[in-house]
Formats: sequence, structure tokens, C-alpha cells
Amino acid sequence: MSDYLVIVESPAKAKTIERYLGKKYKVKASMGHVIDLPKSQIGVDVDNDFEPRYITIRGKGPILNDLKKSAKKAKKVYLAADPDREGEAIAWHLANSLGIGEDEACRVVFNEITKDAVKDSFKEPRSINMDLVNAQQARRVLDRLVGYNISPLLWKKIKKGLSAGRVQSVAVKLIIDRENEINNFTPEEYWSIEAEFSHSGETFKAKFYGVDGKKKELKSREDVDQILNQLSGKDFKVDQVNKRERRRNPSLPFTTSSLQQEAFRKLNFRAKKTMMIAQQLYEGIDLGGREGTTGLITYMRTDSTRISDTAKDEAINLIQSKYGEEYLGKSRAKKTQQKTQDAHEAIRPTVVSKEPLAIKPKLSNDQYKLYKLIWERFVASQMAPAVLDTVTAHLLNNDVEFRASGSQVKFKGFMKVYVEGTDDQKKDEQKLLPELEEGSHSTASQIEPEQHFTQPPPRYTEARLVKTMEEKGIGRPSTYAPTLDTIQRRGYVKLENKRFIPTELGGIINDLLEEYFPEIVDIEFTVNMENDLDGIEDGDKKWRRVIGQFYEGFEKRLEKAEEEIEKVEIKDEPAGINCEKCGHEMVYKMGRYGKFLACSNFPDCRNTKPILKEIGVTCPKCEKGQVVERKSKKRRTFYGCDRFPECDFVSWDKPIDRPCPKCESLLVEKKQKKGTQITCTNCDYKEGVQ
Repeated sequence: MSDYLVIVESPAKAKTIERYLGKKYKVKASMGHVIDLPKSQIGVDVDNDFEPRYITIRGKGPILNDLKKSAKKAKKVYLAADPDREGEAIAWHLANSLGIGEDEACRVVFNEITKDAVKDSFKEPRSINMDLVNAQQARRVLDRLVGYNISPLLWKKIKKGLSAGRVQSVAVKLIIDRENEINNFTPEEYWSIEAEFSHSGETFKAKFYGVDGKKKELKSREDVDQILNQLSGKDFKVDQVNKRERRRNPSLPFTTSSLQQEAFRKLNFRAKKTMMIAQQLYEGIDLGGREGTTGLITYMRTDSTRISDTAKDEAINLIQSKYGEEYLGKSRAKKTQQKTQDAHEAIRPTVVSKEPLAIKPKLSNDQYKLYKLIWERFVASQMAPAVLDTVTAHLLNNDVEFRASGSQVKFKGFMKVYVEGTDDQKKDEQKLLPELEEGSHSTASQIEPEQHFTQPPPRYTEARLVKTMEEKGIGRPSTYAPTLDTIQRRGYVKLENKRFIPTELGGIINDLLEEYFPEIVDIEFTVNMENDLDGIEDGDKKWRRVIGQFYEGFEKRLEKAEEEIEKVEIKDEPAGINCEKCGHEMVYKMGRYGKFLACSNFPDCRNTKPILKEIGVTCPKCEKGQVVERKSKKRRTFYGCDRFPECDFVSWDKPIDRPCPKCESLLVEKKQKKGTQITCTNCDYKEGVQ
């Protein structure tokens, strides 16, 4: 029998940790939160100093009872939930439920799930950090007061299934404000002149700069003609040649925000998908052999760029051996705009020597792509700057100046491993200039003017919206991905060509909130509230007082809104398909659990259909469609091809996106009493239960 009980959130994490700790430790999973505010009511006693009314989450009773039985048999219980506010709250609720004393050293935390990190954490257990718990309670209560008061108002005045929240409403406002900027934008005409020169048998291009050494803007064709008329022939004098060496520093290691941005740019991963795969890499991957299941990256919810000395040393050793001494760089740290959570590190590989290609066979395609991105970014962050030779040439003709520039990589440095992506789709072209000497002459073979118009600011991509939220201090690492998911599921915004566009519904709700609850969509208010919540975490502020100050004004505005807001009629969005029962158009409706399809001929026709959920796996039968999650008549989940009835692929077990290593056939996840097991549908290949 095990002497010690360790409780974590997930079975995957439990499996990894139990192997490290040995037979004296039994590791069990709480499956996330077991205690929370009730879903059916607000769950906050406003008249009793905002006391939360916690209950056991529906369906979690058997799990909690099992943990209680195990706790009674154990000499000691350790709570090893994730190292953040949410994890601390899970540990606190478990401690209360299991009768663990407030001052008892039961809490263990680690930023990476590796043997050394886990074992070291058990050498220094601590008591529950109530400042962290209160910070989580404050956020939970505040979000509940906002959501459970405004949402029913939206249901009554607009339609069911809507919601409002501190972070999501500000995110929608950012998208709407950007759309208004675009709609109100007035394009302005401007011109450029580009010339192609020949010099000693080589050609290069230069652009018009100005006249008499001063930069000049060309706003019309008349301005262009004036410059062209001033030119005396096509012979230009090389007036100046400026050469300099420029250094380009590597990007810092990933934070949650920068990981989501870069995964979107380079891998086309949505924020939600990035975090799901990062969670898998953090909790542990079965590498087989003596290593077994091990965590491959550090904790993925962080705004820190700090790196441990051990990780730096590992990176130095790898860079020296793989690339050479000259590629070693100096470590840098970024000053964050707001409080960095705990003593978290940046997101990095737990063991740098585990190179992506070496463990690729053990990873799914998406896991490999994300791990490779994290590994390369971290290694590059510890490497030397790239060195570029840049040249700028000034060419004159009758006081009209053209300029040409070029660059060449002299020393790749970190660029040998990794170069950061950009939102700009244009390629960073490297241009080389011929050897130009001051006082020499070059001939312009072509001089081409071109008309342009200024462009409005671009709509937000997921990457750009996450970056803006981070820069403005809206939300925290754990909230970015859920926020983007929520505002799309609620129908407030939609994605077109990977960019956010507000819907009519989003605009109506934003207008309503701006009029009656201005603080909910005010960026400055949201940032100040985040700072107050951080103050609770630091122990500088009392959570009930912070909530009370907010609620005082909020309650009055709520009463006014209930009296004054008139019912708004909104047309349902057409789905672009017809009802197979009556022929009328199907429309998108919003229900309690998100969007679904319904017949526009309601109530005469009550046909409804689910919106199919893709699982990220190509159909193994037709290799054209996507595998989607479906529900049987008895509400049992199964998986099929989205090209049905053209393709009749179906499976009760969830397919995964990598082939069987033994026979190349389909692998599926089979749910068993002890957990989930990956098995082959064709041969006897099986992986360990998770």
C-alpha cells in the first residue's frame, strides 16, 4: 500500500509523476476543479460581503469521495496542481474537502514535469498560498457578478445564449473599434518613383528620396512630373556611399502570448489549438524505453521570459557542440509591462538535448511542429546576434536624390536556427548592391512612377489581437485563448480570411454595454482592475474590498439598464443551406451550449442540426474530408467523415493524427476504466493507458 497520496488535475499528469515518485506514492487526478460556484445561480452572497457559495461540481462527487477514501489511508497528502492561481484554488478546495489544515505543508509546485523537478518540489512542500487563492476567488466572483447579471439582461432584451464579461467584452470592442477605423478611413493618394540603374555591367534599383538633400513627399501626378522635368538626362552621380555593420538580436524565449502569436503565424494554429497541444507536451509524452512518459516543455501559462541557470547551461553546451563557440550569445531578460506570475520561467524545452527530430517518431504531427517551434526559439534566444552588412547609396541628378540600399548576412548567428515570423506577408528580401564608389556615375535605364493610396489599418488576426491584449494589459496568459473562442462561439465576431470581423449582434451588444455599462468595455478600467487583482495576489489589497468598490456603481447601472433598455430584434444569420425536411433556409441559432442550425420556418418546422466539430484529423478512408464529432440518437459520441454520405467512414473511437508505427494503419483512442489507451485498428499495437 502507498504511504503518500499526491493529487494532480489530469490522468496524463498523474501517470507521468507517479513513475518518478516510486511505489510509496499514489498519484490520483481530480479531473480539474471539484468545487466551484453553481452553474444554475449566481452563487455569490452580495449581502454577506460577497461570500462565495461553493458546491461540489455535478459529476465530481464520486471523484471527491474516492480522493477522501484514499486520503484517509495515506500518511500524508500532497496537492500538486498547476503552479498558478487556478492551481492554487484547486489545491485549496481539495485541502478543505480532505480536512487538511490551513498551515500544513501540503502544496508542491513545479514548472516542468521532469524527474528532477518533481522530486525537488517534494523536498520543499509549503502551505496553501491564500493570496494566490484570493486572487483567483476575486476574479471568479467578479466575473460571476458581471456575467450572471448582464447575461440574463441580454437574453431578455436581445436573445438567449448571449453573455458579457470583463475580458471578452473589451476584446469585442477592440475588433469593433478597428472596423470603425476601417469604415471611416479616407484613402489619400501618393506616388513613388523607382529607377533601375546599371553600373559596371550590374543592375540595381533605387527610389526617389527628395530634392536638395531634403525628403519630399509626392502627393500627385503633378508632383511627379515636376521631379521628372527637373532631371537632366539619365546620368546620376554617386554622391555618398554609407556602409555599416548592423546587429540583429534573437527573440526572447516564448511567453504564452508570443507562443500563440508565433504558432498562428508559422503553423496556422489557432490559440485554442496551440494551448491544447502545449498542455500535452507539458503533461508528458511517452518516449518509450527507460525514459517512459516525460514532460517536454515547461508550464505553458506564463508571462515571464526568465530562464533557469540549468537551462542556460544546457543551451550553452548544445550550441557549443552543435554550432561552435562563436554562436554563443549573451542572455537577456525582458521587462514585462505587468506583474510576472510567480517564479515562472519562459516556455522552453525541459531538456534541451531532446532535439525535435530525435523524438519526432513519438509525437503527433502537431505536437512535433509545436515542440520544434519552442525548441528552436529557446535555443536561438541563447545564441549570438546575426551580423549584417548594410549599404546605402545616394545618387544625384540636378539636385534630385534617389537612394538605394542593400544588405547581406555576414554572420548568421541565431538565424542559423530560427527567425521570428511577422504579420506582414511580404518577404524580407535581401538585396545586394554592386560595388559603388563615391564620385562615380550610374545610368538610369528605366524611371517608373507609380500611384499608391494609403491603406486603412488591417483587421485583427488572432496573433495581432493577442498581442494587442497583452500590450494593453487586458486579461492574462490563461485568458487569451478562451476569450477568442468565446467571442466566436457567441457570434459576436467571425473570422474571414483569418481576420476578425464584428457581426451585427456583436455591434448591438457593444453599443448597449457602452451606454449602460461603460466600465465593462473601457480598456483603462479593465487594466486598472487587473492591477487591483494582481495587488490581491501580492497581498497588498483585500479581495472583498476590491469587489465591493466595483459593485457599488455596477448595481446602480444594472437597475437603470433593466428599466430603460428596449427589446432588440435581430435577424438570424443564414447558413447557406436549405432544410432537408421543408426546403426553407437554415439559419444559425445560439443555444445554451453554443451555435446550432435551425430551420427558419420555425415553429411550423422544428428541424435542428448540430454544427459539426472537426478534431483535426483527415479522413483515413477518402483522404479528402475531415473527421468530425457527431452524436447518435442516444447522444453517444461517434466520429465520421464530414463528406457523408459520399464517404461512409465511421468510428466509435476517436481517431488520432498519426499512423500506427507498426503497420501505418489508423490509431484510435479507446476509453477504458483505467483511462485512455491508443490502439491500432488493424494490428495488435497498443500504447500505455493514460
